[in-house]
Amino acid sequence: MPRFRMLALDIDGTLVNSRDEVSAATADALRSAAAAGIRVVLATGRRYSRTVPLVAPLGIDTPLITASGALVKTPRDHRTVFRAQFAPPTLNRVLRLTAELGHYPLVCADTYTLGFDFYQPPPVGLNPETEEYLQLNPGEGRILDDFFERPPDAFAAFALGTEQQMLALEAALAAALPDQLALHVLRSPRYRGYFCEIAPAGVTKWSAVRRVARTYGFGDEEICAVGDDVNDLPMIRGAGLGVAMGNAVEAVKQAADRVAPAHDDDGLAEIVGWLID
Repeated sequence: MPRFRMLALDIDGTLVNSRDEVSAATADALRSAAAAGIRVVLATGRRYSRTVPLVAPLGIDTPLITASGALVKTPRDHRTVFRAQFAPPTLNRVLRLTAELGHYPLVCADTYTLGFDFYQPPPVGLNPETEEYLQLNPGEGRILDDFFERPPDAFAAFALGTEQQMLALEAALAAALPDQLALHVLRSPRYRGYFCEIAPAGVTKWSAVRRVARTYGFGDEEICAVGDDVNDLPMIRGAGLGVAMGNAVEAVKQAADRVAPAHDDDGLAEIVGWLID
């Protein structure tokens, strides 16, 4: 039996390369991991709908950890295993403060089976980063005229802008709602803007990875976690083996136990080799 029984993988910058592809070497390696008895779990900041297409090609049969741990669903039947939830006053304050600071908030809802992913206020005064996001995700949102007066049920929220704008928003939200939010700023390779991602306090990829691991009877020391960006830090630090990709941001490399080759150099295939050799 392998020492590490679960392999928790980020997607962007880890599983997929800079062309948003899973290389043949990576796919083969994940099949080898599964054959060796290692459970492969995807743990991503992506929305659930953007994660599901990876399931069939990779033979994934474990719950999908999406929205940086705020939503966990089984891809076979789209059953919700875990969904984070804001206290209504907290979400209302988040949305209003984000708008007061000149940003356009969006909220993520557990609505995959209804054919969309997020709610948004009427699109007025959008910055270029938000305009691009909405253009690249047509039909994925639903506009609510009373978005601020009656916020929808949501497990996460986000806004887009420049890196400096999103870092300032992160700081403002943390100051206004201390100990009530999980916050991070990052950039997806699919978009030119930066995201300020907002979830209830305590919600991380690692909290979700641990939740899934417990269903299989795995301890923290039996988990290998691999990632490249700041939302991967909790699982890199918490897992029995935390691995940073060669293309990871410096903070992730500093936190990791090992650093693998970059995603464009099939680094994940090498990691699987470490685990099964």
